[in-house]
Amino acid sequence: MSAVRAALAAAARDHRALGDAEAVALLGADGAELEELAGLADAVRRARVGEDLTFVVNRNLDGTRVGDPAARGHLHDLVQEAAALGATEVCVQGPVPASAGPEGYLELVEAVARAAPGIHLHAFRPPELLEAAHRRGSSLRAFLVAAAGAGLGSVPGTAAKVLDDDVRTALNGGVPDLPVARWVETVVTAHEVGLTSTSTLVHGGPETPAQQVAHLRLLAGVAARTGGFTEFIAMPSPAGPSPRATRALHAVARLLLDGYVDHVQAAWPKHGPDLTEQLLRGGADDLGGLLLDGSLDPAAGQEAGTTLSREGAAALADRLGRPLRQRTTRYGEPAVP
Repeated sequence: MSAVRAALAAAARDHRALGDAEAVALLGADGAELEELAGLADAVRRARVGEDLTFVVNRNLDGTRVGDPAARGHLHDLVQEAAALGATEVCVQGPVPASAGPEGYLELVEAVARAAPGIHLHAFRPPELLEAAHRRGSSLRAFLVAAAGAGLGSVPGTAAKVLDDDVRTALNGGVPDLPVARWVETVVTAHEVGLTSTSTLVHGGPETPAQQVAHLRLLAGVAARTGGFTEFIAMPSPAGPSPRATRALHAVARLLLDGYVDHVQAAWPKHGPDLTEQLLRGGADDLGGLLLDGSLDPAAGQEAGTTLSREGAAALADRLGRPLRQRTTRYGEPAVP
């Protein structure tokens, strides 16, 4: 019996008991074995979160463009426009300019909250959280408490790349990146003060399948400690992993994270429509954000022009034979206008 076939049999018996070597073998599944793996992962998805295909309506904004005090009026208008278009979430990506001063990050949070009270702000990766605390001369926890009090609702679990220090150094051109221990400490602290976060893996670069499995195990360990991850998102590296490898990774992530991270996102802007549909048949349950651009300043987001209509999402749900449901950032039901 091949290693993949043996691992599939083990997963069918009890996916929660899979060993690391078995998980590594599953990452190599192809052909009929890949289809079997996808089917197993989809059954686990169905048992964990049901049949709904979920999405959030959000707007991405570039912190370098909206974080300076001179841009606060523009930020106010962009957030109000997003809310008027039906967004329940605003994401700020990237650092706030140094010209914003020592409290620039906190003041951006306050500005978003004033513009649209009740909208969920999802902002600041671990490196930006650390920078924000450093700028104001406070501890990380003190900044996070202040930001949560001002209206920050969650933080992106990005900048994780691959949670292996050697791989991170290789990806950073041979220069040490934010250490894994510091990334974990930052995310755990955010969870401890009541903020949720996504969890991510950038795959298809220099990492090995064993390092991918170790990354997933580390995320599961953090989730077991804090319960703070809302979803897992696998993102392809610029090198471009194959569709086969992408499907196998999403399926294995569903198996290894079951009971720790409920939702697995098929990040449609990264995968294209055909592969996104395959991922949603192989363990994923969420589409992520529709990514509104608006008309005031469509280029204010880092993914400007990348949008998915409700009609497009509904057509995909119909092909899958699953109900489409709008969600909030934390997977609740949006308030009815």
